Amino acid sequence: MTEPTPNARPKRILVADDNKVILKAVTMVLQANGYEVVTATDGSAVVKVVDQEKPDLILLDILFPPDVGGISWDGFAIMRWLRNMSGAKDVPVIIISGTDPEKYQERCLAAGAAAFLHKPLDADKLIAAIRAVLGENCAKAV
Repeated sequence: MTEPTPNARPKRILVADDNKVILKAVTMVLQANGYEVVTATDGSAVVKVVDQEKPDLILLDILFPPDVGGISWDGFAIMRWLRNMSGAKDVPVIIISGTDPEKYQERCLAAGAAAFLHKPLDADKLIAAIRAVLGENCAKAV
């Protein structure tokens, strides 16, 4: 059994949500669990951050207000865009949304999301979902 490399880069997670309270709360939970966090508050920022930061996982809200210039993005459009980016097509996406799960969960999973979590987020469930999607050892301390 090989030991993990001590200088290995922590997994980088992009949190994409227009709600700054959600961004801050999720960032704190992720950092406390050893993840590197980058954030985006609108669709065009998500695409830019993914291209520049190369995240290992994306936590993505479904609903965003229109960007400056009136471009309207939602989580589905963002996922479609990401799947067409060579550097992002295989990056897993977990949807984090306050929308009605009965209305959106199945559609999100059919669109390629790895999981759907309903807000308000439970920190333990969030970390468990992230570890499952990233294939990490679930025995890590929370």
